[in-house]
Amino acid sequence: MRHTSISSGYAARAAAIAVVLAVGAVACGPEGGDAKSAGASGTPRKGGTLSVLNNEAQTDFDPARLYTSGGGNVPSLVFRTLTTRNRENGAEGTKVVPDLATDTGKPNADATVWTYTLKDGLKYEDGSPITTADIKYGIERSFAAELSGGAPYLRDWLVGGAKYEGPYKDGGKGLDSIGTPDAKTIVFHLNKPEGEFPFLATQTQFAPVPKAKDDGTKYEEHPVSSGPYKVVKNENDGEHLVLERNPNWSAASDTERKAYPDHIDVRSGLDQAVINQRLSASQGPDAAAVTTDTNLGPAELAKVTGDKQLAARVGTGHFGYTNYIAFNPNVKPFDNPKVRQAIAYAVDRTSVVNAVGGSSLAEPATTFLPNQKAFGYTPYDPFPAGASGNADKARELLKEAGYADGLTVTLTHSNAKGGPKGPEVATALQDALKKAGITVKLQGLEGNDYNDTVASAKKEPGFFLRGWGADWPSGGPFLAPVFDGRQIVQDGANFNTGFLNDASVNSEIDEINKLTDLTAAAPRWGALDKKIGEQAVVVPLFHPVYKRLVGKDVKNVVISDWTGVLDVSQVAVK
Repeated sequence: MRHTSISSGYAARAAAIAVVLAVGAVACGPEGGDAKSAGASGTPRKGGTLSVLNNEAQTDFDPARLYTSGGGNVPSLVFRTLTTRNRENGAEGTKVVPDLATDTGKPNADATVWTYTLKDGLKYEDGSPITTADIKYGIERSFAAELSGGAPYLRDWLVGGAKYEGPYKDGGKGLDSIGTPDAKTIVFHLNKPEGEFPFLATQTQFAPVPKAKDDGTKYEEHPVSSGPYKVVKNENDGEHLVLERNPNWSAASDTERKAYPDHIDVRSGLDQAVINQRLSASQGPDAAAVTTDTNLGPAELAKVTGDKQLAARVGTGHFGYTNYIAFNPNVKPFDNPKVRQAIAYAVDRTSVVNAVGGSSLAEPATTFLPNQKAFGYTPYDPFPAGASGNADKARELLKEAGYADGLTVTLTHSNAKGGPKGPEVATALQDALKKAGITVKLQGLEGNDYNDTVASAKKEPGFFLRGWGADWPSGGPFLAPVFDGRQIVQDGANFNTGFLNDASVNSEIDEINKLTDLTAAAPRWGALDKKIGEQAVVVPLFHPVYKRLVGKDVKNVVISDWTGVLDVSQVAVK
């Protein structure tokens, strides 16, 4: 998810291919703890125009190509899916709930077959009925090379998915592992047990697409709405989107989206400082404006904190994300566990947190899993060094590793100033490790070069900064891509940076994935996180906190721990 704003589970992957989403874990909602108190007071009512001021354009608006968490934000206004995220504040918002389907899915005994039934009366914007054949077709077209970009799980999970090339090349045969015995029933056959399939069914690839209206890569120009709004204007490849009410959407079948405003106007390509200035001033239409991709920076936050009226308009969000030090054990001296442990002890997390804006914008991390219950968060610290590091313990370990006189290493980081993997964090680590006798040389790389280098098994440096975010709030998509040895990719984007291939870890991942009781699965993910953490193939640094301003007339701000950002489907401007 996410890197600066929020990428998802395959977050690092998402960042590497420039697919970005958004924002993980304690309090959520506006300052003061009550999200619905932010912005204007009073009962939310229908009407008006909501303005969305964004930095990044919505360049993809085809459900096949969107890499979303919980269905996304603006896209979720147009595309409904089999399931969706619970539109509630905080931890309640980490639950998966029915959307087009009557429930979150019925598994067979070993969770390899999942069956869904559609609700009654579902219609597209043109009044035609939504059928399960449309959902099957929508998923199948996401396999087409020209419509790639969505989350990769379908290719891995569905029987026959690995070799399927999409409906444009299948001669009308379709993908046999998706059955539609009637217009209201759809059945998925999986390669292996997947207890978290209901989470996957929130992705926009599960949005219905009427085959007769599909014109391939041009479909995103006029996607057919199944949600409360339809697209009436899309200019300059997503820089300006105008959404109006879908007259055939029924609130009776959609209890998640409130759809208060009559119109949604999304303008992108704006400088982030300008976005926050406009939201702060709240002049004219900006009084009814929000942003879905721009956070408050340290300087802006300091200004806001000193103004009670502005502070009341700040929403605080937590998205499951961890920034960390990654080691490549194939590169000396990081093949020696004691060297990795020494660095873990030497890290000064207070200075790292300060480097990214302070405790309002980051929380120190000693666990790889985000500090949210939904992920299975289990507190642990295998290398307890306090808030500012333990240089003496680090020296002791270095001596045991054969480096009694210290050592010199190179830390690779992004050149993106102010970012979580940028020069400020690298310098903070350099200073802390120096106290333990470790001389750190810094190697800064520009955007794509950095992403390509750290995601390549062949070019991966020995010591670098990395981050990982969640595709959905669970330990599975957080741990498996980074620590399952069977997911090491030698000739493509690799996210198992520590090249960990521990049979007991791989086996436990398989066993947890069989569970459909996610409450039972969560603590097992937490225990697995602790087991992996003791191997010091990564050193967690911090979990980000997201602060976002809204216009003065905005009501009903809801921020879940699933996305960590304001949910536009709940906002009212009247």
